[in-house]
Amino acid sequence: MLTVGIFTGIYQYDHDEAARRARAHGFGAVQFDLDFTKPEYAENGLSEDEAKRIKEIYRSHDLPIVSVSGYTNIIHPDLDERERRLERLRGLIRNGRALGTPYVISETGTYNLESDWAPDPANFTEARYAETLDVIGGLVEVAAAHDAVFCVETYVNNVIGTIDATLRLFRDINSPHLGLVMDPTNYYEDHNLDDMDGVLKRLFAELGSYVKIAHAKDVGRATDSAEKHADTGAAEYLSFRGVGAMELGGPGSGALNYPLFLSLLAQQHPNMPVIIEHVTEDEVPAAKDFVYKALAEAGV
Repeated sequence: MLTVGIFTGIYQYDHDEAARRARAHGFGAVQFDLDFTKPEYAENGLSEDEAKRIKEIYRSHDLPIVSVSGYTNIIHPDLDERERRLERLRGLIRNGRALGTPYVISETGTYNLESDWAPDPANFTEARYAETLDVIGGLVEVAAAHDAVFCVETYVNNVIGTIDATLRLFRDINSPHLGLVMDPTNYYEDHNLDDMDGVLKRLFAELGSYVKIAHAKDVGRATDSAEKHADTGAAEYLSFRGVGAMELGGPGSGALNYPLFLSLLAQQHPNMPVIIEHVTEDEVPAAKDFVYKALAEAGV
């Protein structure tokens, strides 16, 4: 049976209260978000002892941490800024097991200086692919040394932004310490949104074996091309709602064929956590109800 979970950062409280609220909403798992704006994490990252303490807080609420958010621009064009971000990500990978999971997630980044999500022409060059491959390879080495799995989340505006690019990455880095987050909304653009089912079927046929965690949000055509954020008070990756032709909202707000998505997921990974995102706390109940109804419709 597919387990439904939630990003902890949607709840803007301390760990115990966030866990209490997530459990009160009926979730069975969480993806853990670390707020690097807090002084105790900003410079020193997350210690192993602190990771264990956080894990026990969520355990006390019967909420396993099944994945960790490490979202950052791993190929930021400013090399000093890139290294600062990568060191934070490496710290999460080193301590993921102490949080209770091997899976630490990031998108693959963009060479755009203004935004972590906007496209850049350099993203689609061979030179930038090779550079990104080198960065991801280094993260996979850290994961291997700490019994972890670095999971990439493909996004259309990033260097790894298509099914073909994702397949190439997994051919070039053939390691059990590299995994994939299945978020089908991230593969849609204006040219393929109307082939909803065809893209979903190809995603699972070609990438399904690499999937470690699934995400639940939605996708639809945007009314403008500006970068969109919800007023959540959370980290930018939690408030982000799309840029360019697509808008990325919570489950039920767009065009994703949820019954097909969930049935394809369950065929290959019948017990995989599905983590709801791109919602505010007020929107959580409706999003969860929508996903539960889709699960029932899919028979999984």
